[in-house]
Amino acid sequence: MKVLFIGCGDIAQRAASEMQARYKCFGLRRQPDNLPNYIQPIKGDATNAEQLLSVASEGFDIWIATITPGEFTEQAYKDSYLAVAKSISSTISQLQKAPRLVLWVSSTSVYGDFKGDWVSELTQPEPNTFSGKILLAAEKIIQQIPCETSVIRFSGIYGPGRTRLLGQVLAGKGRPSSPEQWSNRVHADDCGGILSHLVEYALSGNPLLPEYLASDSSPVTQHEIRRWLAEQLTVSLVEEEVKTGSTRRCDNSRLLASGYQFKYPTFKEGYGSLINDRDS
Repeated sequence: MKVLFIGCGDIAQRAASEMQARYKCFGLRRQPDNLPNYIQPIKGDATNAEQLLSVASEGFDIWIATITPGEFTEQAYKDSYLAVAKSISSTISQLQKAPRLVLWVSSTSVYGDFKGDWVSELTQPEPNTFSGKILLAAEKIIQQIPCETSVIRFSGIYGPGRTRLLGQVLAGKGRPSSPEQWSNRVHADDCGGILSHLVEYALSGNPLLPEYLASDSSPVTQHEIRRWLAEQLTVSLVEEEVKTGSTRRCDNSRLLASGYQFKYPTFKEGYGSLINDRDS
């Protein structure tokens, strides 16, 4: 069985690492150099429907789209998420045989600000940023494709190479306990694991639901997580007042009900691993 990773960056490569023993993995990106040897590189632009149709003619059973904008601007999000979603939709509509499954990676930012309340897949998204609005628009395009699809909404991804919070704590930057600034996180290894799990789950005869909220099992305030990290790193913090952005707590019950077992169920296991790697 053949899997096409569209936008084959870090998360896709982690997923392919888990899937390589059972599937032939292909990575489509503009610059496919230096992909791991278990991913067959395909050079191409997924925003170009003509190019994508040519690639798709090779026949892929599973499509997994993990898109990364070039920068955090409204135009960059339109040129990436929206453009790729439209290209995928157009391409599949022209295929004689649609893929068995399309997974689309999105973000919990589509929910907007719930002032610390819980959100789940049953919560109506209310995006209040350009990024959340564009991501939601792209989701809707994908969900109209005439084959099985599912949108995976990741929360704040951390892990190797994604250590911004550790750097801030090492610099002594804390956050006050009030007002509460809720943070939802998921380790990059779990991101890859979740994508691999959902493919297996679907191909085992379990219809996927339209959306899965992919976040670990322990939402935490910025105050608490920074205080815990400071203890592990033996540094002192100065609590800095910052503008409070959108806050919410993410409920991952649907993902857990599918049978996924987190490698890092809370921030303590995940950041503990990063700290151990840093000290070794």
